[in-house]
Amino acid sequence: MLKLRIITALCLIPLVLAAIFLLPLPFFSLFAGGVFLLAGREWGRFIDPRKANVVMVSLALVLIGLMAMVPIERVWSPDLNDTVSLVLYAGAFWWLISLALVLVYPRSAAVWQGQLWLKTLFALFSLIPFFWALLALRSYEYEQNPFFGAWLLLFVMSLVWVADSGAYFVGKAFGKRKLCPRVSPGKTIEGMLGGVITASMLALLVTWGMDLPIQEGIVLLVASVVAVFASVLGDLVESMFKREAGLKDSGSILPGHGGVMDRIDSLTAALPVFIVVVRLLS
Repeated sequence: MLKLRIITALCLIPLVLAAIFLLPLPFFSLFAGGVFLLAGREWGRFIDPRKANVVMVSLALVLIGLMAMVPIERVWSPDLNDTVSLVLYAGAFWWLISLALVLVYPRSAAVWQGQLWLKTLFALFSLIPFFWALLALRSYEYEQNPFFGAWLLLFVMSLVWVADSGAYFVGKAFGKRKLCPRVSPGKTIEGMLGGVITASMLALLVTWGMDLPIQEGIVLLVASVVAVFASVLGDLVESMFKREAGLKDSGSILPGHGGVMDRIDSLTAALPVFIVVVRLLS
């Protein structure tokens, strides 16, 4: 299994990097849309395996409607489009709600059990802001420098990946106190803190390397730390819905890794939260 995970990762990393750095913005939006559709179908399995395709189509229709309102080139330039801003703030608010759902699980399951429309709404607020956050970060200052947004997106994604690795190794070495045993028994408070510290070190290095003004550097550091905490929540939320649906993995499309949602669950929270925090502090 470990060998299979490594092979899959070695195939995925170049694909993701190529999509971020080599695809023009319109084609990157298509790539992001493909990820969105795959994740939407897996969310449909959380809701009702028999209606996974219905959920995916419903989410796609909402996304198409929003995309018709917001031209790709106006996602960020010169500032976030009002529609995109509303979507991102709504997504950040959803993650606050989901935090409450995770903290009181399994009692919170009574809220959505058998409620197809409500669980579909949860999927909507998890995936739509994630899609727009991908485009917003990738398109940042696109006209001035087509690659600046690519590096920014890679930075936020790297925060999540580094935090995940740090949490794993610190948790293995020092983990004793369970973070949220009813949702994800393997996660520990020590592991989470180790991941946050590791990601914070990366953010410090990037801030120092870019020689940012003090105020901008502080904004970047705060947004990075909050995004890392949000990434932990994103992982826990997916684990909660998988547990409720009786699923070990969200899918099987990625050998050794499970489904698309198993790979992007942390990013669905981290990316929109990062943007919202930057905007609130700037």
